[in-house]
Amino acid sequence: MALLKSPKKHVNLFYSTDCEQLANKVASHSPTNITLQNIKWRSFADGFPNIFINNAEDLRGQHVAFLASFSSPAQVFEQLSVIYALPRLFVASFTLVLPFFPTGSMERMEEEGDVATAFTLARMLSNIPISRGGPTSLVIYDIHALQERFYFGDEVLPLFETGIPLLKERLQQLPDADNVVIAFPDDGAWKRFHKQFDNYSVVVCTKVREGDKRIVRLKEGHVSGHHVVIVDDLVQSGGTLIECQKVLAANGAAKVSAYVTHGVFPNQSWLRFTHKDEASEKAFSYFWITDSCPVTVKALANQAPFEVLSLAGSIANALQI
Repeated sequence: MALLKSPKKHVNLFYSTDCEQLANKVASHSPTNITLQNIKWRSFADGFPNIFINNAEDLRGQHVAFLASFSSPAQVFEQLSVIYALPRLFVASFTLVLPFFPTGSMERMEEEGDVATAFTLARMLSNIPISRGGPTSLVIYDIHALQERFYFGDEVLPLFETGIPLLKERLQQLPDADNVVIAFPDDGAWKRFHKQFDNYSVVVCTKVREGDKRIVRLKEGHVSGHHVVIVDDLVQSGGTLIECQKVLAANGAAKVSAYVTHGVFPNQSWLRFTHKDEASEKAFSYFWITDSCPVTVKALANQAPFEVLSLAGSIANALQI
C-alpha cells in the first residue's frame, strides 16, 4: 500500500542580513508555501546586538525557519540569539538552515591542547530550545569532515544535504557533456563524493612529499583529451586546486574546470582564478560554487570563470521535510 503524501506546510522564513538574496530565491521556489519574515538587526551603543523579531505573536502555532550565515565569528552571537528565541515563541516547528558549517575546515587534532571548535559550535547548536513540535531540524550542506555529524546531540535532528545534484545538472548542459571526467584532489574527496558519480569516469590526485614540499601527483585514472572537472567540498586559498589543474593539464586534459560547494576564499583568494589573460583563461574553463557563502557570491559576481549554482530549490524542498 502506497504511503499518502502529507500536504505541504506553510513556513515562515527568517534570515540573516547576508542571506537576504538567497532567502528571496528560496521563497520564489515555493511562493505559496514560504513567507519571508523580517528581523530588525540593530546594535546598542556598546556594540552588542539590539534585535527585534517582527510579528512574534503571529508565529504561534506556525512553522518557522531561519536561514543563517556564520561567515565570521562576530555574526555567530547575534544569530544564535535569534535562533534560541524563535522556538520559544510557541511555534509548531523550527528549522535552522546553515548551508555552510564553517568550523573544523582547517582544524587538525594532532596533539594535546588543540581545541576542536567544530565540536564547540555543534554543542551550541545542539542546545537550541525544543519547540512545540519537538527538536530543531538542522539543515547543513556538505559538512567538511564527515565525523562532525556525530558532534551533534540528540536535541537536534541534523539533515545533511549536498550540492552535487546541482553540479550534475549543470554538467549535462555542457556542449561536451559526454567527454567529462570527474577528478578528486585527494582521497578524502574521493571517499565522500565518488558514489555520486557512478556514471562518470573518475581520476584521483594525491599529495606526495618531496623533501620539504608536498607535490600533487595523478594517482590513478586517465585524463588525456577530456574535460576534467575537479570536485571538492570547499576551497580556501585554492592552492591545491591550482596544483591539481597543472598536473591534469600536463597529463593531457583538454580542459579543466572545478566545483566546490563552499567558496570560502578568505582574503579575496578567488582573484587567483579570474580570467585576466590568455594563460588564466586556459587554466579553468568553469569554476562552479553554490551560494552557501553569500559574502563570496557578492564579491565575485560576473567574474569569469565563476558560476553560482543556487541552493535555493534544494533548501525550499528541505523546509518541507
